[in-house]
Amino acid sequence: MKTPAEKDTILVLSGGLDSTTMLYEYRERIALAVSFDYGSNHNAKEIACAALHCKRLGIKHLIIPLEFMAKYFDSALLSGADAIPDGNYDEENMHATVVPFRNGIMLAIAAGLAENEGLAQIMMANHSGDHAIYPDCRPEFVAAMDAAVKAGTYNGVRLVTPYTGLTKAVIARHGKSLGIDYSETWSCYRGGAHHCGTCGTCRERIEALREAGIEDTTIYDSIE
Repeated sequence: MKTPAEKDTILVLSGGLDSTTMLYEYRERIALAVSFDYGSNHNAKEIACAALHCKRLGIKHLIIPLEFMAKYFDSALLSGADAIPDGNYDEENMHATVVPFRNGIMLAIAAGLAENEGLAQIMMANHSGDHAIYPDCRPEFVAAMDAAVKAGTYNGVRLVTPYTGLTKAVIARHGKSLGIDYSETWSCYRGGAHHCGTCGTCRERIEALREAGIEDTTIYDSIE
């Protein structure tokens, strides 16, 4: 077990299922978690969950505003709940939710924070289900960003993404073994009072938790 002095990692933490699992799985290495407020429909819900878990684990948590993204970028994720399509979590249905180079922007900031804090690595919780939809979650992006961050920081910061090849259900099984209550995470891209249950991210969440054998106590407005 690492001592606090040996913690060497900054985690990009949304407050969703995947990054929250990573927070718990690698908590002994994580010195700092950072969430970004970029104006998405569900940002407030996600960030509240991220803050809850960081407080519970005693991990320092930063929230960095990126208002310019909602101002200058086009995406259903930045355009209100009604812009989010219902349907499966696949490329055809979810393409509208792409935020241009979102992870690239956030990882660049995380790299600066890691260098400033003397931390050795950044962790991001992209997974295999993201690859078809989001270019900045794919293995080739991760490899290129890792090389850029390493080359561009004095201390050679690395980008580490251990969930890249895993499905969401496998990640949820990790969380089950860690005792995570997934009702305290947020997935729905609509960002309403409760998970809608019908958008692509809700459907993916429901299916993953079911496949992982986890009793889903999340409140949904509707489940198809």
